[in-house]
Amino acid sequence: MSVSVGDQLIAVLPRLRRFARGLTGSAVEADDLVQAACERALTRAHQFQEGTRFDSWMFRILQTIWIDQLRARDIRREEAEEEGAHVGTDEPGRRAEARLALQEVRTALKQLPPEQRAALLLVTVDGLSYKEAAEVADVPVGTIMSRLARARVALQARLEAGGGLRRSTQDAEAE
Repeated sequence: MSVSVGDQLIAVLPRLRRFARGLTGSAVEADDLVQAACERALTRAHQFQEGTRFDSWMFRILQTIWIDQLRARDIRREEAEEEGAHVGTDEPGRRAEARLALQEVRTALKQLPPEQRAALLLVTVDGLSYKEAAEVADVPVGTIMSRLARARVALQARLEAGGGLRRSTQDAEAE
């Protein structure tokens, strides 16, 4: 007896949400993206091929919807709303610094080209192999490797250029 599409969908939801959050940079947009992907998967469940990876199918659906949304935004010239850093003043200093660092990484991640961002998220955040990520992105493995390498270099350069938290904490420690 095979597992139903609904059961498989429920099992992959946390990973889909994490991937969507990484792509969009916004919890609200991520939730909308996951909902759209789930709806599409349920209405097109007959297109899923037994014997293939359900999670890869879902990642591809989600990524396709996201790319379609980006293209629609470009056509309409809409600007995505930035999610601001919400740092509570009542939290310990280390927690505030961690949130600032995370926001710095998210901001740098948003600046990457969509293909590089997707490759980085699939491999480093979701833990897919290069081959699995290539299947999701529907590109050769070498392309994933190249996008991932460029994404890592670009992300590191942006974080170093931003300076932000790391420099300020080093300066504070030196004083």
